[in-house]
Amino acid sequence: MALYVRFERQDGRRGAGLLEGETIRVIAEPFWEETRPTGESVALTNVRLLPPCAPRSIVCVGLNYASHLQGRPAPDPPTLFFKPLSSIAGPGDPIVLPANCGRVDPEGEIVIVIGRQVKGANREQAEAAIFGYTAGNDVSARAWQQQDGQWWRAKGSDTFGVFGPAIVTGLRHDELEVVTRVNGREVQRGRSTELIRDIPEIVRYVSAVMTLVPGDIIYTGTPGSPPEIRPGDVVDVEVTGAGVLRNPVAAAGQDHAGGSG
Repeated sequence: MALYVRFERQDGRRGAGLLEGETIRVIAEPFWEETRPTGESVALTNVRLLPPCAPRSIVCVGLNYASHLQGRPAPDPPTLFFKPLSSIAGPGDPIVLPANCGRVDPEGEIVIVIGRQVKGANREQAEAAIFGYTAGNDVSARAWQQQDGQWWRAKGSDTFGVFGPAIVTGLRHDELEVVTRVNGREVQRGRSTELIRDIPEIVRYVSAVMTLVPGDIIYTGTPGSPPEIRPGDVVDVEVTGAGVLRNPVAAAGQDHAGGSG
């Protein structure tokens, strides 16, 4: 198992590395085909973690846990949607609630990170194209989600596409768990074995119509019924091996730092 991160130094320079305890062993980018240490190490406390990859496409699967469907039939075909790149936020970045958006919920999810170009894959090829996994928060404005024909603002507002802190490699797709906590209280828990459409099937289905490239990510769906979040809350999403993705919640117009790139 290895943990890949991207980071920003205090002087603004960015890089990637392997997270080993409180130290990052710097590696050359891109790291999809080969991990090449540069010989440099930096202390985790001296850098700011960024989203661990820079996707070209962000694909999301909706309604993929029976616990989230709450008795409704599973959609067939599955419900998929996109998040814009402008929605990306990383570890520690504030989740900013737009003005007049109504109720906003967190959605903790297992996120697939693609490591090789793939199109028209079968299940075996789909699984081979997966580099690793990270934690994601598919932040969702419920009123907008119900009102709009498309979920462009409900799911795609700035800071609503949160993922990180690390990409974990070397784990099986059927041994992952996601846990969401708000202010330290557990509000969601789900396992990859509970997914209606499992991880290789998700990649296979997506690749049937679009080319996936290294760094692309796929949110796999959220379990249970998450609660509303409000300014001042702190949301943690933990995925097996990938660490804890922690983000404060802020209202639009508050003094806060910008999102990660």
